[in-house]
Amino acid sequence: MSLFKKKNQQEEAEGNNESTFDFKGALLEALNEKLKGNIFDECLILPRGFTIDVQIGKQGKNEDIIMLQAVFLVRHDDFDEPLIEPVDAQGKTEDEAVKMAVDMFYGAVWHPIDQALNKKNPIQISVDYLKQHYDFDMYCQSVVRIGMADKKPTMLMEYIKSDLPKYLGSKKYYWVRVYLCKYKEKQIVEVRVNGSVCTELSKRFQIYVDSWNADDAFISEKQYGIFIQREDDQCPFEKQVVIDAGKQAIESMVKITNPEEYREFAKQFEADITAKVAENLDDADAAATVGKSLASEVRIFIPEILAKLTLMYNEGDSLFLLEGEGEEQQSIEFKKTQLRSYFYLQQVCLEYLSTRPAKEDVTKIVSNSVAFREMRKVFDQLKEQGKEVQPNELFVPGTSYKIGVEGYKVW
Repeated sequence: MSLFKKKNQQEEAEGNNESTFDFKGALLEALNEKLKGNIFDECLILPRGFTIDVQIGKQGKNEDIIMLQAVFLVRHDDFDEPLIEPVDAQGKTEDEAVKMAVDMFYGAVWHPIDQALNKKNPIQISVDYLKQHYDFDMYCQSVVRIGMADKKPTMLMEYIKSDLPKYLGSKKYYWVRVYLCKYKEKQIVEVRVNGSVCTELSKRFQIYVDSWNADDAFISEKQYGIFIQREDDQCPFEKQVVIDAGKQAIESMVKITNPEEYREFAKQFEADITAKVAENLDDADAAATVGKSLASEVRIFIPEILAKLTLMYNEGDSLFLLEGEGEEQQSIEFKKTQLRSYFYLQQVCLEYLSTRPAKEDVTKIVSNSVAFREMRKVFDQLKEQGKEVQPNELFVPGTSYKIGVEGYKVW
C-alpha cells in the first residue's frame, strides 16, 4: 500500500512537487555510512560479493511532508533473482526521508543478511520432496513496524514456519518477505518467496490482519527470512539456459500452424537444449536426460503461464507431477518455488507480453494450455445454462504436468 495519494486537479494545475534533491546519491551515501562499502558507478559495492542498487519511484510533498518511494535491489552471484525491497518513507526534510528509508531497509533486509554472513543464530530447516533432501539455515530479524508502538512485536515467520519447507527447493539461496499493511478498509497481505507472490502462504496472515484496528492510522509489519542451503548448488544448468530456451520456444510456437510442425519443433528444440546443457556436463547420458527434461518443462509451462497471465484466473502455489500410466497414475504435489524453471519462464512470459504481441500470436501459444482448454469447457457449459462467470472468479489449485523422460529430476 503506497503512502502516495492521487493528485487532485489543483495540484496538477500547480505542477508536480518533485524535488531536485539527489535522492539516489543521498540514499547511497547514507547506506554506505552503515555498511562501510564502496560507491562505484551509482551502486554500493560490499565485501563477499554483495551489491546494492537504489531506484527512485515517486517523490513529492504533502502538507510540508517530504514523501519518498525508494526501491533497494540486493544482488549476489549466488542469487538467482535480486532481493528487491520497496520502501515508502517520509520526513520534514529530504534528509529525514532518506534516513527513514535507509533505516527501514537496514532493519528489514540487511539485518538477516548480516546474520547469514556471520552465521548468527541459524535455525535449521530440513526439506524433503520428490525423494530429495536439502538442509537450510534460516536467519530472520525482528519485525519492522509502523503504527503499532504500543503493541508487543510478533515474529511473523512463526506463522508460516511449518509451511516454509514446502516452498524451498534446490537453490542455494531463498528469501521470504512477509508484508502486511492496513488503513481503514484497504489492506495488503502478501508473502513472497524469491520475489514471487505465494497466495497460500499469504492466507495464513489474513485473520491476524483482520484483527488490526486501522481506522485512524496506517499500520504495517514486515519481516524477511534468509535461507541458505548448506550444500553448494548442484543444478546442471544455469538460469540463462532456461531464459534463452523460453524465448526460443515462444518465437517458434507463434509460427506453428499444424501438429506436424509442432512435432518437428519439439524434436529440434529438445536437441538444441540438450546440446546447450552438454556444454557443462561431461556425461552425455546425463546431458540427454537433463536436456530432454528441461525442454519438456519449457514446452509445457510456457502455454500454462501465458494462459494464467492473460486470462487472469486465480491460481494456487502448487504443481502436480503425474507419474505412471492408466489406473496406476499418481499425482505428486509440490510447490512452484521448488521447480526453478517455473519462475524463470514466468519472467520470459512477462517480458514477452510487455512487447505487446499480436493477440493471434498469444492465442496460438495459449491454445496448447491444458488449463485454457478446461476453462473453455467450463465457460461453454455455463453459457448453455445461461450463466456468466469471469476468469478472475475462478480458482485453479495449480498446474498438472507429466515428463516422459526416465530419470527426470526436479531442479
